[in-house]
Amino acid sequence: MAVEPVDMRRGIDGLSMIVQQTLGQSPCTGSAFVFCNRARNRIKVLLWDGVGVWLCQRRLHQGRFIWPKLNDCCFALTQAQWEWLTAGVDWQRLSALPPAHLRA
Repeated sequence: MAVEPVDMRRGIDGLSMIVQQTLGQSPCTGSAFVFCNRARNRIKVLLWDGVGVWLCQRRLHQGRFIWPKLNDCCFALTQAQWEWLTAGVDWQRLSALPPAHLRA
């Protein structure tokens, strides 16, 4: 995921350019690249599936996505962190808890 906010008017080509120039990666690796707007209420996901490029968007009607504040330009998420992020949960706090604490 890209740490810096991006203009959500960007499409496949504009976000692919960010992946190449800012993140220093190829958008055709099969990795999902996630971008957030400045208000942190929208995210876009750019994904190459081997045939073409997917661009998906999610918007929260209430609240904000919890976004990392790091010195790096990008950040990798685990599957669990991704699920928490897209649900609008503070995945940074949950990942700091011991696994036994998270059981229902």
